[in-house]
Amino acid sequence: MTTKRSFLATLGAIAWSFVGLRRKRDFEVDADGAFNPLYVVAAALIGVAIFIGALLFAVRMAV
Repeated sequence: MTTKRSFLATLGAIAWSFVGLRRKRDFEVDADGAFNPLYVVAAALIGVAIFIGALLFAVRMAV
């Protein structure tokens, strides 16, 4: 039986998924399904908010 991963581990996995780089071993650990679904949703929303904020900041600096 696998143990549930912490919110910080979930946040790290989501952050690496935005980048698109992941070691095979880490991907297999992530794929075993040991994440709390609420953590995944919360981490994804935080990641999207940071990504959109970074895009808006880049656009404002360019304009």
